[in-house]
Formats: sequence, structure tokens, C-alpha cells
Amino acid sequence: MTQAYGHITVLLQEAVNALVQNPDGFYVDGTFGRGGHSSLVLQSLGDAGQLLGIDKDPEAIKHARQRFANEPRFQIAHGSFAEMQALVEQAGYMGQVDGVLLDLGVSSPQLDDASRGFSFMQDGPLDMRMDTSRGESAADWIAHATEAEIADVLFTYGEERFGRRMARAIVAEREQAPITTTGRLASVVAAANPAWEKGKHPATRAFQGIRIHINRELEDLERCLDQALEVLRVGGRLVVISFHSLEDRIVKRFIRKHVKGDEHLPLDIPVTQAMLKIRLKNVGKAVKAGKAETEVNVRARSAVMRVAEKVA
Repeated sequence: MTQAYGHITVLLQEAVNALVQNPDGFYVDGTFGRGGHSSLVLQSLGDAGQLLGIDKDPEAIKHARQRFANEPRFQIAHGSFAEMQALVEQAGYMGQVDGVLLDLGVSSPQLDDASRGFSFMQDGPLDMRMDTSRGESAADWIAHATEAEIADVLFTYGEERFGRRMARAIVAEREQAPITTTGRLASVVAAANPAWEKGKHPATRAFQGIRIHINRELEDLERCLDQALEVLRVGGRLVVISFHSLEDRIVKRFIRKHVKGDEHLPLDIPVTQAMLKIRLKNVGKAVKAGKAETEVNVRARSAVMRVAEKVA
């Protein structure tokens, strides 16, 4: 039997309020998780409304099919949100989507289940794959990656300034025996870390970097954002909740690019609004979780929500 792990959806009401403008529209929850956002979206829709959920995690798919087994307005697809355009085309709503919601990063059930290998707080197999049905596990990658490759991942995706020291320690340790558990990796990384932020585990950034690399999280996000712009109808909303600076930077840059439009037009000719090819407009400012939410859910402290609307 699958153990149940709790999940508190971050910025739940704020995200759904920003997303659902047409109760009879077609919406996409690109990161279904355990269905917190999807459930409220469905409550906000009329009888003609439709919701497509997408998730990489087979456990999330299983949960979706159980939770919404009797909900005719809902369908779930197993895959990455980087495959959104193909999934929307299959559903017959290309260019007609009223809203796309993305709640990025790892979910609480994934972190809390030691068997998934995401957490340094509990010992378990070093997997870290969001989609356990395919791809390379963290243990497999660590077994063959070069010291330079490991250091680059820790620095680029984990923003870990001691990435080279940690990579050197990982390579030395794996020569003694394969690193196959989260506990062993965490101890190796912690021993190689001479200084870390107060209140954080010394392996926090390293685990983040490896997880992002294994799941191609940032590459998939960039692909998804481009596709979201194409699947949305004019007036449709893009709502994205990020949990660390690397994600938020990509989202912010993407929205800014399409709000400003073409920046490479000739300088010596008059430029009309149509020539700029502006495709998005910002909807309000970035939203962060309030004090009441962060007091009951520590993971909400780093959440940032950005909303944009398609204009062309």
C-alpha cells in the first residue's frame, strides 16, 4: 500500500483567483502534484469547464485517477509539462487554453518519502527522479560523472560555492564504494562544506543542484513557457509559482521579453506597437505568501507567484 504523505498547497487561493477568468474555459495544471490547485480550479469551473492535469510522477498520476475518478471535467496525463503543446493538441484545444498553472519544484510528498531519494533528512535510495519510470537516477549519474561535471552541476544548479570541494570528495568516496543512499551522499557533502547558511543543512544546495540536473527542471521550464504561450488563447492567463531564484529568474525573464516585444528593430525607423510583437502583459506584481501562510507552511517562505496575460 502507498503511504499517504501530507502536502500543503502554496498560494492556493491567490493562484486560482488569478488563473480562472472564464468558468467555462479549458485550463491546464502543468504540475498536478497531489491536486491541491486542481481541486480548487474545478470548484471554480462551471459544468462546461475542463481541466487537464499533467505530472511526471507516477504516484501523482495514481492519486489523480483515484481522487477525480468521478469528475468528467478532469483528465490527467503522465508526462512532463515540457510536452504541454502535444498534450493540448491531443485534447483538441491548441490556441484555446484559458489558463496555464505551474507550481514548480519538488512536492512535499516527494520530499517526505525517503524511498524517493530527494531528502538529506532521511536515509533512502539515491534516486531523485520525479518520473521513476524512466531516466537516470542520481546514484547512476554520480557513479559515472566526472569531477568537473559534478562541480558544474553543484555550482550552476545548486549555487553552491564549495561545489569543487564537494565534487572532489564525492569522487574520492565513490572510489571506496558506490554512493547509493541519500544518507551517505549527505554526509560526504557535509564533511566537504566548510561554511553554510544559518538554519540550513550543509547538503541543501548540493541536493538541490543534483535534483534539478537529474530532472532537467530548468530546461523543461524554458520549453514549457514557450509552449504555454502558444497553447493559450488571447486573454488566457499564465500563472507560475517558483521556489528558488533560478526558476524565478527564468520566468521573470520570459515574461519581460514578451511584455517588451521585439528589441532588435532598426533604430532609424519609427516603430509602431504592432511591429514590437508584444504578446504578454503583466497582471499585477509578484506575489509572495503572507505571514499567516508562512507560519503554518515553512516551504511557502520562498514562493513567488508571477501572472501574465496573453495579448497577441
